[in-house]
Amino acid sequence: MASGSGVGKMASGSGEGKGDRADAGYLQYAASYGTGVYDDRQWWPWLVPTLLGACVAVFAVEMYENNCPRNGSPLGGDAACVAGFLRRFSFQPLRENPLLGPSSATLEKMGALDWAKAVHQHQGWRLISCIWLHAGLIHLVINMLSLLFIGIRLEQQFGFVRIGIIYLLSGFGGSVLSALFLRNHNISVGASGALFGLLGSMLSELFMNWTIYSNKVAAIITLLSIIVINLAIGILPHADNFAHIGGFVTGFLFGFVLLARPQFGWMERNELPETNQPPKYKTYQYVLWGAALLLLLVGYVVSLAMLFKGKNGNDGCHWCRYLNCVPTSRWKCT
Repeated sequence: MASGSGVGKMASGSGEGKGDRADAGYLQYAASYGTGVYDDRQWWPWLVPTLLGACVAVFAVEMYENNCPRNGSPLGGDAACVAGFLRRFSFQPLRENPLLGPSSATLEKMGALDWAKAVHQHQGWRLISCIWLHAGLIHLVINMLSLLFIGIRLEQQFGFVRIGIIYLLSGFGGSVLSALFLRNHNISVGASGALFGLLGSMLSELFMNWTIYSNKVAAIITLLSIIVINLAIGILPHADNFAHIGGFVTGFLFGFVLLARPQFGWMERNELPETNQPPKYKTYQYVLWGAALLLLLVGYVVSLAMLFKGKNGNDGCHWCRYLNCVPTSRWKCT
């Protein structure tokens, strides 16, 4: 089964444990700001559980629509559905889909990212719809655990609006890059690009708010280790590292734009109106904000223009395929 983004190419490389961030360096600002802009306040996280519920519901619809006992498998009549007691919710044979999920045909019908359909059949909506689909139960569980570990903490600290924007636009960015390098016979599904976007935003938030962290080295080593491990998983077969990289870069840039914190000592003017206080943000934060916003705009415009002109990223970068899969004696890259 050929599919893509953490993906229906097929298993997600978004991994577990991404939320194991260096706590000692992460929450130091809370006590410091006390009566300042944040007031030790945390938002109640409702968006991340809602996203999780939506993905689970969509997967249930996938399996209902798939109906393995009725539609069978392209492998032939001797290939039995897995977990047949689930009736129409049973999974395709393991030889067809080892992630315990539906067929490629079902995923494509429900909105999987297909380069030809997105570009030549005016179905650009697939760049968004594929984010909500998952190639199998294993794929879904890994991604949803990752979403909980990463997303809950970010939503508590920054609220649902900013985290929702990063999640959706990172998923979109991952889909665009994936489509630019997607082979014609592959489809792509999964929330991995969006999850890598949240991971990227955690890293840029650390850089953006560098001065308020106490244990910077531990925090950055932890994050970089998680990033490297998960990108390394993406070079295995059946994982779409282009979606991971596109989502990560998009989220990394959006972190500079959306996750800046006021510098220490700044307070709301209605709290302390006559105080000669410092500017809300430091100069380097404004510089990073402007540079990231410019790169986002240029990146979206250029990549979308290339995509809908029918450009294939592999034509201009013959070695880029190794970012997605490295062939060895143990496996082949399709």
